Amino acid sequence: MTNRLDHILIVDDDPEICHLLRDYLEKNGFRATAVTNGKALWQTLDDKQIDLVILDLMLPGEDGLELCRNLRARFDIPILILSALGEETERIIGLEMGADDYLPKPFNPRELLARIKVILRRTRSLPGTTAETKSQLLFAGWALDLITRHLVSPAGVIIPLSAGEFRLLRVFLEHPKRVLTRDQLLELSQGREALPFDRSIDVLVGRLRRHLGENAKKPRIIQTARGAGYILAADVQKE
Repeated sequence: MTNRLDHILIVDDDPEICHLLRDYLEKNGFRATAVTNGKALWQTLDDKQIDLVILDLMLPGEDGLELCRNLRARFDIPILILSALGEETERIIGLEMGADDYLPKPFNPRELLARIKVILRRTRSLPGTTAETKSQLLFAGWALDLITRHLVSPAGVIIPLSAGEFRLLRVFLEHPKRVLTRDQLLELSQGREALPFDRSIDVLVGRLRRHLGENAKKPRIIQTARGAGYILAADVQKE
């Protein structure tokens, strides 16, 4: 029996880009499907098992940002967004909507391929493949479930996390009461170095703080170490 190929869904309204990306990914060991709008995206997700979505932000009708938000709410599938070069605000909003990574257009197909492999590898490596017996990390009345990747509030409310949110929160919980720089957080959670003006960690920290009901100006759990990075200020227990 042959191993199943990872299936990548490309969503871009440019037929030429769809064709080129599909052929390139298939030549590099992936199965690929390309669609040009949101309606086809949902139909494909209903019919096929998709491992990662490449989502262009500039789409007709339901735009890429709206699709990203709705996709994250309904599915736990990694999302890599494509954005026109220079539209930093849209890329940041895309991360806030739940995307795992972004790549500006025009892009090098080899970089896209590398990012896809990194996203799939890190998604499958968490929770760890080691013989770990603990299934929850407890902090400040909250719990991070390492099996379901959900955050559970002190009142028992289950809060789904994106893959990026889960990885970053786990890094914080594995290094409590220790200042971590943005570069360290990016390396530990995403396995890559920071790019110039990379704000992805700040965006993810902001999302985690909102999940935790934190006061943005005076957060208690994930605090800002000015000029240095961030620190998880709570005690952590494993069970």
